[in-house]
Amino acid sequence: MSVSVSSFFTGIGGLDLGFEWAGAKVHWASDLSPIAAATYPMNFGRQMVQSDIQQLDLAEIPNSDVIIGGPPCQSFSLVGLRKPNDERGRLVFSFLEIIRAKRPVGFVMENVPGLAAARMNGQRLTDYLSEQLQEIGYFVTVMKLNAAEYLVPQQRKRVFIVGSMVGPVTAPSPRQFARSVIGETSVEEGLGSWPALCDLGGVVKKGEQSDYVSPPQSSFASLMRRGSSKVTLHEAPRMSKTDKLLVSFIPPGGNYMDVPDEHSTNRILKFKKTGGRTTTYGRLHPDRPAYTINTYFRRPNVGANFHPTEDRLITIREAMRLQALPDRFGIAQQGAQDDRNALVGNAVPSLMAHAVARELLRSMNVKFKTVSMPRVPAPHGSLHSD
Repeated sequence: MSVSVSSFFTGIGGLDLGFEWAGAKVHWASDLSPIAAATYPMNFGRQMVQSDIQQLDLAEIPNSDVIIGGPPCQSFSLVGLRKPNDERGRLVFSFLEIIRAKRPVGFVMENVPGLAAARMNGQRLTDYLSEQLQEIGYFVTVMKLNAAEYLVPQQRKRVFIVGSMVGPVTAPSPRQFARSVIGETSVEEGLGSWPALCDLGGVVKKGEQSDYVSPPQSSFASLMRRGSSKVTLHEAPRMSKTDKLLVSFIPPGGNYMDVPDEHSTNRILKFKKTGGRTTTYGRLHPDRPAYTINTYFRRPNVGANFHPTEDRLITIREAMRLQALPDRFGIAQQGAQDDRNALVGNAVPSLMAHAVARELLRSMNVKFKTVSMPRVPAPHGSLHSD
């Protein structure tokens, strides 16, 4: 049985890729973003409908076995106000109404952890959404998952509301997922930023491509390189003189606390007094997964965006690697750089999506496929330069 999928809020297509790896066929996708609409055909070989979900005609949306999507999450961010009724929050309910109208056999809604903290009519929003969907016949499971438990070199926590008309959907087991994908039960081997990134080599000038500098140093890197012979989107990020000075003081795994006071900006001095902000001016640790890749990874003051060994910010390609987006994926070169970066920062890591897709298809009694990653021995030591 071939499972058809309609994708909403598709972006660069991380959820779509995870389902395709599981054997499903994404036959329709939509997003409001012009850069997403221009990028999607490059990576999937088919067009996307560029439209606001609230303006879509239900008759134009094809019937599908599964509906997937990640409504924009700013309204539910843990650093935001978690207001489900603002303009962006309403998109979640638009997605709900499409599921209600089209009645697919299964669905996946992805969002930030703050979705579970938002409230609707006096109850948790996840509970409210689950009840609404249960009333129309779905077995609904709310999953709180971390991408790093599904072979992604990134600590990225997300909420998935998953439903099936056929039977309950269980959260994917990290150990079982690792066993089926790499033949091992460990989910930690090779998940440091160094084995994930080091084969990409040094940065290049704008518009240039380069060769890989070594064989893949992890099973994850091996999967990311499938179908690609060159390194693209690996251009040197712009940095201010101040940021170049600051990063020189920060060791692997460190952050703004490592910058001497005499070289700290007023903002950093304030952070030192108030505490917190672990990832601010952070440098990736070579042996550990990255912190969450956000949409502003070209800025050092909003995340751990410094390279683990070089005194620079990570490139678009490195951010895509950490999001489990394959090296064969490109991004249309139009519009603002922040819009292109947002495609990457908002993506669902494809391996995380694949783990969820398999469990949904299992609940639908559909035989699914599993992406396989060849076992690659971990390199000895972390900071190889040869």
